Amino acid sequence: MSDDLIYKLSLRRKKKGSRLKKIFYLFFILAVIYIIFNNLITTPFSLYNPFSNSQNIPDSKFSKSLEALVQTSLAGSEGIYGIVIKNLKIEEKYSNLEDKIFDAGSLYKLWVMAETIRQVQNGQLNLDETLSEDIAVLNKDFNIDPDSAEMQRGTITLTVDQSLNQMITISHNYAALLLIKKIGLSSIKDFLQNNNLDKSTVGTGGENPTTTPSDIALFLEKLYKGELASVEYTQKMMDLLKRQTLNDKLAKYLPTDSIAHKTGEIGWFSHDAGIIFLDGKDYLIVVLSETNSPAGAEERMANLSKAVYEHFQKSTTP
Repeated sequence: MSDDLIYKLSLRRKKKGSRLKKIFYLFFILAVIYIIFNNLITTPFSLYNPFSNSQNIPDSKFSKSLEALVQTSLAGSEGIYGIVIKNLKIEEKYSNLEDKIFDAGSLYKLWVMAETIRQVQNGQLNLDETLSEDIAVLNKDFNIDPDSAEMQRGTITLTVDQSLNQMITISHNYAALLLIKKIGLSSIKDFLQNNNLDKSTVGTGGENPTTTPSDIALFLEKLYKGELASVEYTQKMMDLLKRQTLNDKLAKYLPTDSIAHKTGEIGWFSHDAGIIFLDGKDYLIVVLSETNSPAGAEERMANLSKAVYEHFQKSTTP
């Protein structure tokens, strides 16, 4: 065999080997791309890990016991849970995703209540004042699609006091709209700013109100400490929250009349937040959730609330 032929055969083998290497590298690169792409797709679901957060609580106050209760109550969940638990007497705390922004659902009604009460206290409003508006006008003013509106026609007429009661105790949406139209969205926005609830938004131009667990917890703590109103009007707000009739979440397994709270639901979001009164160990608990099973999330909230109540019942120190 001539040297020239041997050289050509050798060259063919090299080319064949080179092609095989190229094919191998191509498959390798495709495999790497697949892994990276797959991770990019699945990474957002790490948000559904209820415990993928960093607590902004000093170690001396952060409770490992509460953390264990939360992990047990939410075990197996694939939802997003923003949680704040704080004992208002013994300073034991826990939080998870406390600064995550959620659609507020009806939790925004807490701000409406507080700003309405502020204006009543300041003499700008009277609890006996009658508010009345055509439903179609309210739907238009608040960018509510008439075809999907909860109410479509007629007139709603309530006093300020009746509006507060229905907005909080049965979460009546049009009672809330009556109050908002009277006191103004801008005043509610000012209320948020003046009380350092700066992660929350009132929702304008058809957008939903938004909030965070930390903002709702701060609101409740301010209410508990009497920082939002006088003693008389603080008690009025507490009484309204204690008369809540939607009790399938945090209140479900608690003793009657032990909780002052407000629920919120919209789409896949389900929330509950309240103050629990417990023999000198009063505490607040806020649970905001986004899951593909709001009903399942509500039962988890109920079980967590029961476990936390029993924990603080036994506690004397953190």
